[in-house]
Amino acid sequence: MNEHPPPRVGVAVPAAGLGRRMGGLRKPFLELAGEPVLLHALRPFLAEPRVVAVVVALAPDDAGQPPAWIADLDDRVSVVAGGETRTDSVRNAVAALPNDLDIIAVHDAARPLVTRDMISRCIDVAAEGRGAVAGCPAIDTMKRVDPHGRVLDTPSRAELWHAHTPQVFPAELVRRAYEGASSGTDDAALVESVGGDIQMVDAGSTNIKVTRPEDIPIAESILAARSDHG
Repeated sequence: MNEHPPPRVGVAVPAAGLGRRMGGLRKPFLELAGEPVLLHALRPFLAEPRVVAVVVALAPDDAGQPPAWIADLDDRVSVVAGGETRTDSVRNAVAALPNDLDIIAVHDAARPLVTRDMISRCIDVAAEGRGAVAGCPAIDTMKRVDPHGRVLDTPSRAELWHAHTPQVFPAELVRRAYEGASSGTDDAALVESVGGDIQMVDAGSTNIKVTRPEDIPIAESILAARSDHG
């Protein structure tokens, strides 16, 4: 019986944000447990053998002269200039990926606690023809509010999840979704708009996004706990 070859996976990593909530510091290059946040985010993807290419979209100034450690990290990693919005950065990174991919994953550089297991489970779902979004079920009561903070209603949390990254899809769907996309913060929403079928993948609650200074010690605590447990 002939076995299908493993899917070829490419990864688009938007990392061009200005870090306004970090006081203007470049989040990808902030140190987390002695290493750049971006390095923590990339390493688990490079440990997944189905990943054949990773394109990081950096701020234009950084892309013109990226840190040496990125060039030395792995032959599969390359850099492009990001755009004014996250959508622009993802589009630029996707365009720079090889054309013969089966699957494309999008992962925010500001999520440095992603694990190889999480990535692999999302790839497995995408290999079946569906999109996969890492996330976790909502555990707090959720409120829908108007622009002034006035509560409009209280949706059932049983139907609500927090959407993280990685978000992993059949490559053709990603490319089609980003052809006419103008803006957005969620790749799955764009893929949904072109008819994609999306499944949530429970990644637990530790896949946090580093967006504020107070997130750094929290992320370092999670890394330390993982190290203590092997």
